Amino acid sequence: MKPYYFKKMPILEENWSKIKHLFTRKEVPSKTILLSEGEVATHLYFIDSGALRLWNNDEGRDITVQFFFENQMVASFESWYQQKPSIFSIESIEDTTVTALSMTDFNQLIDQFPEINTYLTKLISERFVSYTNYFLARIKDSPEKRYLNLVANEPEIIDRVPHHYIASYLGITPVSLSRIRGRMKLT
Repeated sequence: MKPYYFKKMPILEENWSKIKHLFTRKEVPSKTILLSEGEVATHLYFIDSGALRLWNNDEGRDITVQFFFENQMVASFESWYQQKPSIFSIESIEDTTVTALSMTDFNQLIDQFPEINTYLTKLISERFVSYTNYFLARIKDSPEKRYLNLVANEPEIIDRVPHHYIASYLGITPVSLSRIRGRMKLT
């Protein structure tokens, strides 16, 4: 567990010796599925290093919904919260180190330290805002505008994510992304 999380949730650091057994560190090679679409989410993942993506398989068409990097937490929250099969998969796109927390251990942690809920509510609210912006942009913005916004606002994605996943995230083909990038180089 990285110091970043301790800064966000000091209660964890203060009680680490009593709760560290609840957390499991995992080394995950690139292209490893942590959760498959159709499974029920049973773990939260805190990313210590590396990158993950949340995606859906629409009859063979890859739809990337979000990327996650160091110091972010990820789960298929809809599946986690409702305890229903996930409509998303979670996959590593780089060699990644995560700290996993099972639902059982999470519930034990919340029972013991209810103030953690404030932090989690903030994280989930930020993710909801991110989803809202993502879906609105997919509806109203051209692919080129979506790409320009990505370059301006999320350069880490441009720097670290393979282009075919960026195309999937933007809702376009890799060929279309290549054309957009080519036009940008000419201007």
